[in-house]
Amino acid sequence: MTALVELPIFHLTLTFLVYVAAVAVYARVRFFLLHPVLVTMALVIVVLRILGIEYETYDRGGRYITFFLGPSVVALGVPLYREFRALRDSAPAILVSVLLGSAVGIVSAVVPLIVAGAPYDVIVSLAPKSVTTPIAIGIVEGLGGNVSLAASVVVITGVLGAVLGAPILRLLRVGEAVAFGLAIGASSHGIGTARALEDGPRQGAAASLAICLNGIMTAILTPPLVRLLISIM
Repeated sequence: MTALVELPIFHLTLTFLVYVAAVAVYARVRFFLLHPVLVTMALVIVVLRILGIEYETYDRGGRYITFFLGPSVVALGVPLYREFRALRDSAPAILVSVLLGSAVGIVSAVVPLIVAGAPYDVIVSLAPKSVTTPIAIGIVEGLGGNVSLAASVVVITGVLGAVLGAPILRLLRVGEAVAFGLAIGASSHGIGTARALEDGPRQGAAASLAICLNGIMTAILTPPLVRLLISIM
């Protein structure tokens, strides 16, 4: 039994089966707190703790899943291509919205940390929380932050956006497809975009576009904004 739980195929199979079961439950109840990604994370953590499996051991199987992150992000270009004309007509509004969203995302992470007296490496590690992991890691490395902390916060941000984003937007009466998708994609990257696709192809396409634009804008804005906020607070 001990030898079995240390095999990469066990960890890969565990993750796959838990996720499939979580998707089936979510499809029946459609309760936002039972989002498949959140449920899978929680249950896999519980199983690993019960079996005494270290993360490094689990990651030997998890790397096979990580390998497909790149192709899955590229696949988001399909709904973007199909909805290109509709998004092109709203190009100016989209650019302004994502630019402001990127700035707000950085400021909302940095200001509370500065006020709380957090160390510099923590501040810069949380600043790019709303972009995909590779971009966040590149930004944090350039600013001298903690890469592991940054990656963890990015994942948490994505999960929270996927779970709470749609209910909050509906509460605020944000129902227009492009606006809905931009808000989800700019705040919670790939995980949120997968959630936006559940509401329709145009929402998913707008979220896919927001991931790209927000990544570029955050990479440009983070260094000067962080330095400015630190200097004036």
